[in-house]
Amino acid sequence: MSEYASLHDIGKIGIPDSILEKPGKLSPYEFEEMKKHVLLGKKLIDKMQLGPIAQNIVLYHHERWNGKGYCYGLKENEIPLEARIVAIADVYDALRQKRVYKDGFSHKEAIEIIKKERGQHFDPALVDIFFEFNEEFNKIFIEH
Repeated sequence: MSEYASLHDIGKIGIPDSILEKPGKLSPYEFEEMKKHVLLGKKLIDKMQLGPIAQNIVLYHHERWNGKGYCYGLKENEIPLEARIVAIADVYDALRQKRVYKDGFSHKEAIEIIKKERGQHFDPALVDIFFEFNEEFNKIFIEH
């Protein structure tokens, strides 16, 4: 899993820069285009023959525990474990990073947002583990 987690958004290479770098909120059309990155990523992973763990990370990391994610509306344990784990790490990193459309959040702000999404966006058991080790996430973020 550690070898493939960083590939979770590989499909974004097929998304226009005008969408990826847009400073404001995406239009409904742009958001639909952005969601295609998981399908594009899966095609790339399949061509590279990296196997099911890489496929699951790329294809399902935007699914939500409550079933309101994309592309398939999977919920709870229907979402492969590796995708549920990467979802938390991805959101933590996205919250912390400065983007063209926002400043980065502090560690404290990021963990509070993740806590609020426990049982909605994220697997509750994994959020509990994340909280147990949240200072490690902060340390890694600061060092890299």
